[in-house]
Amino acid sequence: MALAKRDEGKKISSDINVTPMVDVMLVLLIIFMVVTPMLQKGVSVDMAKVNNPTPMEDADKEDALLVSVTRNGDVFFGSDKITVDALTTKVKDRLANKPDKRVYVKADMRARFGGVVEVVDAVRAAGVDDLGLLTEQRKTTPPPAPAAPGQ
Repeated sequence: MALAKRDEGKKISSDINVTPMVDVMLVLLIIFMVVTPMLQKGVSVDMAKVNNPTPMEDADKEDALLVSVTRNGDVFFGSDKITVDALTTKVKDRLANKPDKRVYVKADMRARFGGVVEVVDAVRAAGVDDLGLLTEQRKTTPPPAPAAPGQ
């Protein structure tokens, strides 16, 4: 009686099948590409760039009140287009039950100065305690001014 030798080890493949992993990664990539533009609050504007901005982390919160002024002077409260006249009542309504009366203004750097001042005035008329003007960090700092001759 002879012993039978089993060759089951030769049937096993030790190669990693990466196809399911690639499928999952592509689905995640597509989901992130679709969701990322929706994460931005309010309306997209080109904000003024400054060297030393004050960080305002509260502006990114879900319940933050954000007023945007576009380049052509349109005013948005959150993502809803609104007139400057109606802005005061809308802000008053939203701040009625909030202890923190803070509003953030995000204006396009090419917006008319007078239009931004009207928006700030309308927000102040609503009884806002704290008004934040949102800006962006400048990528590179400008070179220092040349020293005056003789100094």
